[in-house]
Amino acid sequence: MSHTVADLHRGEQGTIESLSFDEIPLALMEMGCLPGKQVTLVQAAPMKDPMYIHVNGSHFAIRRETAERILLTKRLCDEF
Repeated sequence: MSHTVADLHRGEQGTIESLSFDEIPLALMEMGCLPGKQVTLVQAAPMKDPMYIHVNGSHFAIRRETAERILLTKRLCDEF
């Protein structure tokens, strides 16, 4: 079963499996949001939009719509 960044709960982590290069902002990819990188959900606003994530040593705020397009290979339930 595939998961996306949008499925994560605060503190959970996953490894980026794939993302839609046509639908993900180029700036996000340039800052290291790429397949093989680990992503952690730091915090989410009510209704999970926006979501605050940690990837490749950087923190980003992304829209839920974008988070739904980033597929993860695994999830770990570690508190952040």
